[in-house]
Amino acid sequence: MALVLIVFLVLLLLGMPVAFAIGISGFLFFVQQPALPLTMPVQLILSGTQSFSLLAIPMFIFAGNLLNNTGITSRLVQFASVLTGHMRGGLAQTSVVLSTLMGGVTGSAIADASMEARILGPAMTKRGYDRAYSAVVHGFTSLITIAIPPGIGLVLYGSIGEVSIGRLFAGGILPGLLMAALFMIVVSITSGKKGYLPEREKRASAKEIIPAFISSLWAIFFPIFLLVALRFGFLIPSEAGAFASVYALAVGLIAYRELTWKKFLSAVKYTIMDVGMIMLLIALSSLVSYGMTWEMIPQTLSQLLLGISENPYVITGLIVLMLLVLGMFIDSTVLILLLTSILVPVMKQIGMDLVHFGVLMVITCATGLLTPPVGLVMYSVCSIMGCSLEDYIRECWPFLIAMFILIALMLFFPQIILFIPNLIFGKA
Repeated sequence: MALVLIVFLVLLLLGMPVAFAIGISGFLFFVQQPALPLTMPVQLILSGTQSFSLLAIPMFIFAGNLLNNTGITSRLVQFASVLTGHMRGGLAQTSVVLSTLMGGVTGSAIADASMEARILGPAMTKRGYDRAYSAVVHGFTSLITIAIPPGIGLVLYGSIGEVSIGRLFAGGILPGLLMAALFMIVVSITSGKKGYLPEREKRASAKEIIPAFISSLWAIFFPIFLLVALRFGFLIPSEAGAFASVYALAVGLIAYRELTWKKFLSAVKYTIMDVGMIMLLIALSSLVSYGMTWEMIPQTLSQLLLGISENPYVITGLIVLMLLVLGMFIDSTVLILLLTSILVPVMKQIGMDLVHFGVLMVITCATGLLTPPVGLVMYSVCSIMGCSLEDYIRECWPFLIAMFILIALMLFFPQIILFIPNLIFGKA
C-alpha cells in the first residue's frame, strides 16, 4: 500500500483529477497482487455504487438544486437580513444566518459559499468591506451547511460505516447551531475592530420579522420534515431523498410558483454534473478501500493507536489532528470515502459512539475546504471576490480558531452531538 499512496500523492501533485488519481493508484494495488485476478477491480467499481442507501445522494442533490431555483434563496436572504441588520457587520452576520438556513437546502459547502459570495459579496464591497474579509466570511460560514441536515458528507459516512443516517442528521443540528453562534461572535468582534457598521439603526420589529419568517417556512421546515419522517419510520434515507425532491417540486410549482421549465432543466443539468463527480469518486475509491482491507490496515491502525493510549479521547484526538492535516491536502469527500472503512472499526474497538465520531469526522474533514494549499471553497470564494490568497490567509485566523474550538468542544462533550439523536431516536 505504500507504493499506492506514493503514486496517489504524485498524481495529485501533477494536477490529475482526484477521481482518476484514486482509480489509477487503486488499480496499481491489484497489479502488485498476483493472488487477486485483474477482473476484480472492474467488479469492485461496479459494486461500489450498488449500495441502496447511496440512492439518497442524487435525490438530495436534486432537491437542493430544485430549491435553489424556486425563489427560496431570495426569501432566506431577506429573512436573514431582517434578523441581523441591526448588528455590527450586518451583512457579514447575514451570511452566517443565511448559511444556517441554507443547510437544509444545499447540503454543500461549495454551493453555499459560491452562492453567498455572488449574492452578498458585491453589496459588502460597496459598503466598504475588505474583499478578503468577505471571502473568509462566506467561506467559513458555508461549513454550517455541512452539519445541518441533509449534509452529503453525513450520508456518505453513514452509508460506508453502516451508521444510522437519521441519527447522523439529528447529531449535526446542535454543532451546526453552535458553529453559527461562534461565527456570529467572531464577526461581531472583527467587525467592531474594522469599523463595519450595522445595516439598520434599530432591531427589526415583529411586523417585519413575521412576514419574512412565513415566506421562508418551506426552507426552515425542510430538515424538520426529514427528521420526523425518519424518526417514525415513514421513510428510509433513500426514500427521504426522493421525498425531498418531490417536496422541492411542490414548493416551486405550488407554494411559490416560480419554478419554470428552464429552471427545472438547469437543476437537472447541475444535478447530473454533481452526481457524476461524486459517484465516480465513490466507484473508484472502492479499489483503495478494498486494498486497505486486504492489507488489514484497520487492525494495524487499531493496534498502533491502542499502543499509544487506551483513553478514547486521546486516540480520537490524534485521529482528529490527522484529519485536520490530511484535509489541507485532500478533499473532504475523498477523505470520508477512503478513511471511514478504516476508522469505524477503530472507533468500535475503543467504544466510541459512531454517531459522535461521524459528525466529528465530517466537520473536521470539511475544515480543510477552507485551508491552503488545496481548499476548494477557499479558492472558490477568493476567485469570486477577487482577492489574493495571501490576504485571505491573513483574515481567516479568527474563524479558523473558532472552528478549532468547536471541534474540541464536540470531542470532549459528546452530548453536543448526541443530545438530539438520543432525544428523537432514543439512546443507541
